[in-house]
Amino acid sequence: MDGTLLMALALIPALIIAIVFHEVAHGWTALMLGDPTAKERKRLSLNPIRHVDPIGTLLVPGGLLLAGLPAFGWAKPVPVIKSRLNNPRFGMMAVAAAGPGTNFVLAAIGAIALGLLAGQGVEPAGATSFAIGALYSFILINIFLALFNLLPIPPFDGSHIVEGLLPERAARAYDKLRPFGFPLLFLLLLVIPWFFPEWGIVERVVLPPVEWAAGQFMSLAQWVAGG
Repeated sequence: MDGTLLMALALIPALIIAIVFHEVAHGWTALMLGDPTAKERKRLSLNPIRHVDPIGTLLVPGGLLLAGLPAFGWAKPVPVIKSRLNNPRFGMMAVAAAGPGTNFVLAAIGAIALGLLAGQGVEPAGATSFAIGALYSFILINIFLALFNLLPIPPFDGSHIVEGLLPERAARAYDKLRPFGFPLLFLLLLVIPWFFPEWGIVERVVLPPVEWAAGQFMSLAQWVAGG
């Protein structure tokens, strides 16, 4: 089978699962903390059609991955109304943390599955080789999605956590940066690396935490495998 098609078969389902569970985690956490908006709008569903943004979930990250660039994407945001939360300040922090936290849990599940598969002592070939590669991709995608969303750049999850930790006046000033989040991200991850590759922003800033986290999950997989 064509290598590009195999890559798509491994990456696309992993990306959809990672993003859908991430968004549903936001909605369920909001519901538990008093805001039923996501439930009212039927967003507490694992049906990807309710969450997938064709451009942000599939085309942009898929194209970036195939081009060998850092992949990032987005889904239709699960609606959360801060004022409906029992404790708006803490609630928004918890809702924001739930998405990346879920991705780390998914990465751990992927590592356990990888360890169980590797522990069978079967020589990787054919379907087994594909499954190992797909699980590794699943782990990496969840790690990257978690860390990406923890960036303290509005409107990502990390910004809501930072905003909740800041004094009220500083939080209001920080919130004014929200319209500039995506342009800043494109500048840092695409424009600057394209025009100034010698700065090594991706290699020196983006990759190290991803590689470190991947190493921890690979250690888990190795432990499960009995190594």
